[in-house]
Amino acid sequence: MERRREADLSTVPAGAQAPSRLSPAHVHEERPEDRRPPPRPGPQAPDGLEPASDAGAPRPAIERLKKRPDFLAAAKGKVCARGAVVAQARDRSDGAAMIRLGFTATKRIGGAVVRNRAKRRLREAARMLAPLHARPGCDYVFIARGGTAARPWARLLDDMKSALIRLAADLTASLGELPPERNLTGPDRVS
Repeated sequence: MERRREADLSTVPAGAQAPSRLSPAHVHEERPEDRRPPPRPGPQAPDGLEPASDAGAPRPAIERLKKRPDFLAAAKGKVCARGAVVAQARDRSDGAAMIRLGFTATKRIGGAVVRNRAKRRLREAARMLAPLHARPGCDYVFIARGGTAARPWARLLDDMKSALIRLAADLTASLGELPPERNLTGPDRVS
């Protein structure tokens, strides 16, 4: 039996062969041709998640808490636990109309991946809800609980919204003020 080597094989095609590529007319017939460039890597912009009711209302400035003393000071303030979120708040009494937010998750809820996912979800929920329900001039710290990373988004938003509303009411009551919508001491007072 004779062994053939690769060098002995012909490089000339034997007979007519079909073209190796399909013509452009037959490529992806079921998909329309899109001339836009592919999306860039990075987070996607939210689509239709913002409430449209107060689109023209000015929003207070929001900053992040990053230093440990700020977190410890907020821990001495008001606390509200709702579902998958524990929220702490304190009035800074510095006259600034800024809201400061901090986020944390303990090792008790899981490994680094779970903790980071929980904090990302809390940050996004706070970004949406804090301008609407948080009290300007206060610091808020949101602590992730065990189910924060897996909780359905609508329920997480409800948890955070109810915690923010409760803390705003507690902070207002501790300062001896009526909430702004109930303050009827001016000319609109109902007798």
